[in-house]
Order: sequence, then structure tokens, then C-alpha cells
Amino acid sequence: MKKEVKIPDIAENVEKATIARILVSKGDKVSKDQPLVEAETDKATTDIPSEYEGTVVAVKISEGDEVGVNQVIMVIETEDVGEGEGGEEKPKKTGGRDKAEAEDTEEESDDEKEDGEKAEEDEDDDDQETREDEGKKEKGISAGGSDIPAAPSVRRLAREKGVELGAIEGSGPGGRITKEDVEQAKEGTGGRKEKAKTGGTQLPDFSKWGSVSRESMSNIRKATARNLGEAWNTVPHVTQFDEADLTHMEEFRNRMQPKVEKAGGKLTVTAILLKIAAFALQRYPKFNASIDMENQEVIYKHFFNVGIAVDTPMGLLVPVVREVDKKSLTELSIELTELAKKARDKKLTNEDMQGGNFTISNLGGLGGTAFTPIVYSPQVAILGVSRAKYKQEYVDDEFQKRLMIPLSLSYDHRLIDGADGARFLRWICDVIEDPYAILQ
Repeated sequence: MKKEVKIPDIAENVEKATIARILVSKGDKVSKDQPLVEAETDKATTDIPSEYEGTVVAVKISEGDEVGVNQVIMVIETEDVGEGEGGEEKPKKTGGRDKAEAEDTEEESDDEKEDGEKAEEDEDDDDQETREDEGKKEKGISAGGSDIPAAPSVRRLAREKGVELGAIEGSGPGGRITKEDVEQAKEGTGGRKEKAKTGGTQLPDFSKWGSVSRESMSNIRKATARNLGEAWNTVPHVTQFDEADLTHMEEFRNRMQPKVEKAGGKLTVTAILLKIAAFALQRYPKFNASIDMENQEVIYKHFFNVGIAVDTPMGLLVPVVREVDKKSLTELSIELTELAKKARDKKLTNEDMQGGNFTISNLGGLGGTAFTPIVYSPQVAILGVSRAKYKQEYVDDEFQKRLMIPLSLSYDHRLIDGADGARFLRWICDVIEDPYAILQ
């Protein structure tokens, strides 16, 4: 029996993915739950497993293809077990014993067939619509705005109502357009928006001045551009700068390192800052909150999850360390190592990158004296870390050689005032300068 393998609902608000790798070929035997392809979404790379055991008889996608939820990617031949073709029980023959009963049964069967055919036609219409949209996109034609976050059913409703999706401000998660948004737009009550243009201006023809080449953005780069662009446009940013004397913390780190390494981790500055951040978020709860502008409320979170920005060949990823306040430095060090490896091996799941309340971005290993990180909305603050350098500092009535680390705190000025930002960052600096007081 032939079974179709389709792209499942990978995660909330994720409708498209790019086929990064195909792991099996036509003719291969596969087992249930065996990974068939690696699919890259705008959040992470995930395996699509087989729901069946059998032989691959058709591969309907290629590496690099963009696929949608419920799109068929493979066909697998499985063994029939007491069933006829199509998985239905073979009909029994009706003898002349009860012709009337047979006719009644046949009549009912015809009615069921008619209903089934109608349902199939509806499904075929949806499938045809999806295929047409995909075909248009492959040819470079905008199928009602392929980059607009809306389900196929919403797109169909918009076409029926004569409503332009690009002119609707979505009310769903992540700006997603709902059926209610389309209905309101038809009635003239929906939110309207101007279509965004690149930098607000039309790009010139760069080839007039020399050779150029183009490269499609990865899903992760598209998401980064979209999310950070939205954050920059909606969050009034302020960045507070300070620097801390890292000398004592380096002594503390070197003293604790053997114990952590013995447990299988590596005690880094980032791991220590994770723990310090958890203490700071408990002391200053505004920094562990989010703003609900629609209801004019502040949402205070009573859990302490911290995201760590990770540089990967695919782009910036921000896995989240959960319940930082409940974990030891050794546990945090081990978890950080594992998350960084998963990020670089494209093994992060969507769950790994959700639920963060605050973010740390450490560029110290790359250099620089300071930078202004963008708040990772709906969070309200992010801590940037730059490279530590030795300086002559005036300590105990004399100049001493001290290892100083620059810190940058960007925050959402709608909730956090300048004095709050300065106090929060200075408190972190004080703990860095005397880690024994709080991290023992």
C-alpha cells in the first residue's frame, strides 16, 4: 500500500520550511520514526521522520526546495495487512438471496460515494490552490503576497472578498492575518498599513557601476531581518554603557574551572554572567517583564529564562537556558556547551529557542570596545559583552593593572527609565567585581 509522507505542523506560526538535506533515496527501506529529511525553518533545523515502515518509491522534493505544511514530500510502499488497495476492506459479494437488501446497500453506497467525491473535490480544490500558489512563487509571481503571514484558507477568503492581504495589519501572533482581519477589512474596520519598501527607497541598478551577484536569504536570515526590523521600529531603544573590573572574577573562574571540567563543562564568562543575570532579574523585576500595549499592562514573569545569542554559519540563533536561577554554575556550563553544539550542528528545536525573558550577546571573543544590541522583542532588555582589556586603574590610592570588561545594556524605554537601566547595569558590574559575595 502506498502512503504519502507530508510536512507536519513543525511549530506554532511556522508554515514554510526549506529542505536542507534529503536523508534517503528512492528504493531505500525505512523504519517508522526514521528521519527522512532535514527541514530548515526560520527558527531552527528539524528532522522530518517517517510515519511508516516500508520502501521509498518516490521522492517529490529536492534539496533547497521551499515546502509548506501538509505538502507531500515522499511516497512509501508498505505491506498490506488484511486490506485491499487504498487501505479499505475488500467488499463482499452479494448473492441472489436478498436482492432488495443488496440494492438498498448499493443505493447507500452510491450516496456515500457522492458525498465522498464532493469532499475529495473540496480537498482537491485546496490542493490545487496550494499547487498554483507554489507554481506562481517558483515563477517569481506574487501569489497574493507569498511572504505575507496568512494560511491558505485566509488567502482564499481574501480573494473571495476582494480584499488585498498586503493592506491588512494582522492581529494574530507575529502579525499573522486571521479570517477576522479579512472580514473587518472588507467592512472597512480593519487595520491598514503601507507596504514596506527596502530602506524606504527603490534600489538602484547596481550593475551600472560594476559586477554584482545575488543570493537568496536563508529562512533564518529572513526571520532575523524581519524580527529585528520590527523590534527596531516598535521598541524605543536606549543603550547604557559601563565597564567592570574582571580581575577578581577571572581568579574565581580559574579556581572553579577544574571542578567544572571534571563534570564535563567549561566555566566561561558567559556561564557566570548567566547566573549573575538571574540574580539581577530577581532584584529588578521590570527587566524580566514584557509590555502588553493592547491592554496597557505590564506582564511580570516569575520564572527566569535567559537567551544566549550564538553565532553560527546559518546566522544568529538564540537558544534559551531555562530556570537559570535554579541551576549551579556547573550545570549552566554543561548546558551552554550542549546548546552551542546543537546550534552549530543545526540540531536546535523550536522549543530550544522559545520562552526567553532576557538575552546575553557576548562578542568578546571577536573583539570590539562596545556595541548597541537590539532588544529581542517581546523582551525588554539585552546585555552586550565586549572584549576585556588590561588597563591602568586607580585602586587603593595607586594605579594597578586591571582586566576591564565593557558592557552594553539596551532596554525598552517604554517600561524602563534611564535611572533603572543605570542601576541594573551597575549592580551587575558590582557582582562581577566581587563574585565571591554572591556566587559561592
